[in-house]
Amino acid sequence: MPGKIRSAEVDGKKEMRKARASGRVLFLHRGGAMNIKQIKIEDIIPYGKNPRKNDVAVDAVKNSIREFGFKVPIVVDRDGVVVTGHTRLKAAKALGLKEVPAIVADDLTEEQVRAFRLADNKVAEKSEWDIDLLNEELQEITDIDMTEFDFEIPDFTSGIEEDDLGYYGDARERTNQAYNLEEFDETRASGFYQMPTLKACNHIPDRLIGFNYAKSSQDKKAGIHFFIDDYQFERVWNDPQSYIPILKEYDCCLTPDFSLYMDMPMAMKIWNVYRSRMIGQLMQDAGIKVIPTLSWAEPETFSFCFDGIEPGGTVAVSTVGVMRDKEAMAVWKTGMDAAVERIKPKNIVCYGSAIDYDFGQANVKNIAARKFGDGA
Repeated sequence: MPGKIRSAEVDGKKEMRKARASGRVLFLHRGGAMNIKQIKIEDIIPYGKNPRKNDVAVDAVKNSIREFGFKVPIVVDRDGVVVTGHTRLKAAKALGLKEVPAIVADDLTEEQVRAFRLADNKVAEKSEWDIDLLNEELQEITDIDMTEFDFEIPDFTSGIEEDDLGYYGDARERTNQAYNLEEFDETRASGFYQMPTLKACNHIPDRLIGFNYAKSSQDKKAGIHFFIDDYQFERVWNDPQSYIPILKEYDCCLTPDFSLYMDMPMAMKIWNVYRSRMIGQLMQDAGIKVIPTLSWAEPETFSFCFDGIEPGGTVAVSTVGVMRDKEAMAVWKTGMDAAVERIKPKNIVCYGSAIDYDFGQANVKNIAARKFGDGA
């Protein structure tokens, strides 16, 4: 059968000739054919001293496995410890897979295993993209969203006459698209920084799942939250119209929680609040029940971070990590005081641990944060 992988301890050259004749695929090492097995994830042991930091790539690998299947086996040593494939293992666990294909490199010495583990990662660093050829390939892929795999898709606009573009040419058009300027309506903005406005929504979700599970989850009665790392939902800002139909399938959607770290430049904090409101407004225009996510930093941010939110509706806030740090708790309570006074929310959805705070007249819905890998 074409494409079938066979495992056998046989003479390499002889078996390879047979494989070519029958269309089978074999991986060979010096001792013969290399075993590729389906191994239970629980039996695979991550290497405790792995020097490669790979968390940032897990989401893209998850998307790759989901789209194409598990095509590249994990390599483990004779004891089941990962030699190469830590990122694939993390992605598989996050996807809830029970088994994964693995190659058992039992022909390598302990020193060779250590060397291979480092060399495999180092070799990848030597490769470079031919940008022109890459863009040609990306242009040919029309039905698969390559941003899911961390590719930046260039603007392939061509053949437009200069007279049709006006004074600014197509550069202005690309700028409008990159910053979603065509979506901005100054008549639907408020505050000095013209934050897009959101209509009050009184809906309260029963449960929430993270945006990173929006494409795969079957729990359409849940709401979508963005209390995850920014890089996992930056693509929503880059191409909102591609993701709004996906989000529309769910019960409701919180606005993106773009970070407002204390040490960020103030301009970036303003920009992130603007982006959250803009995406929220686009979702609301599409008929999605939208709950504004509250986010703030130091008191100086109070002059803009609540702009655009109509008083008297439901808002959402995260308490994740707040109670572990006294300073974080103080910042949270100070900001919450300002939010309650300014917005006067009817309902507050608290994502994370219940917190000792007087929310006044607001109805509070606590939703526990789920652990990584269980559909959070």
